[in-house]
Amino acid sequence: MIKIDLENGRVCTESNGVEESYPLDSSEAFRIVSQAWLRCGWDTKHVYSFTWMGRPIIQLPEDIVRLQEVIYELKPDVIVETGIAHGGSLVFHASLCKAMGHGRVIGVDVEIRPHNRAAMESHELTDELITMIEGDSTDPVIVARVKSLIQPGERVLVLLDSCHTREHVQRELDAYHDLVDEGSYIVACDGIMAGLQGAPRSAPDWATNNPTSAAGDFVLAHPEFEIQTPTFRFNEGKVRDPVTYWPSAWIRRVARTGLPQEPGAVRSASS
Repeated sequence: MIKIDLENGRVCTESNGVEESYPLDSSEAFRIVSQAWLRCGWDTKHVYSFTWMGRPIIQLPEDIVRLQEVIYELKPDVIVETGIAHGGSLVFHASLCKAMGHGRVIGVDVEIRPHNRAAMESHELTDELITMIEGDSTDPVIVARVKSLIQPGERVLVLLDSCHTREHVQRELDAYHDLVDEGSYIVACDGIMAGLQGAPRSAPDWATNNPTSAAGDFVLAHPEFEIQTPTFRFNEGKVRDPVTYWPSAWIRRVARTGLPQEPGAVRSASS
């Protein structure tokens, strides 16, 4: 049970007979309210209410703002995203590339529906900056086609946002991680699934069958990568952790080959 007492400026919780109370201006209160907000947003399909430059973008706004911070800092030559849907994320990435005067975007989807393809092909950013590939993102032929569009030495950021089963994300990580050089990321999106058991549109096995579990498996097998959520680029407040659909998603390459774990890095598989 969660009670938000605005009159007294408190957030109160009760679980298994234990009651706790936090000031409304505390990071703990923010965390509790944010977790409830995330679940409520999932139930109400909040993320299905935004567009970017005319195309629906099914992402949590905070996630895309945090993502642009990383893109601006990395200035990748190529952004590869699996999962196109309506194309809003591709347009988002391309608009940042356009603004920076650097970079291009490759999108992969098992099915690009005709109306979405038509809308994307007519978008002002597509001809210049966006390449779309239709096919299974883990099909060796499709993987080879993506890689053929990337030149040696180019810096690549990879976002995995297609099928979110543990097995599929594991196969995507195996297929695309070698594109990522030191300091860049391969991102396993939508690990929020792990905490949504019993929610609308969820499945009973989501506790373990999710992208976060796949990311944990991957870093155990690949010591040259670590799960490192990007730090806030600017922060004058009390909040230290992002409100996100992508928990433990940011898999950063820290070396070209395997190396010992560094202090503070996450290296554990989800159960």
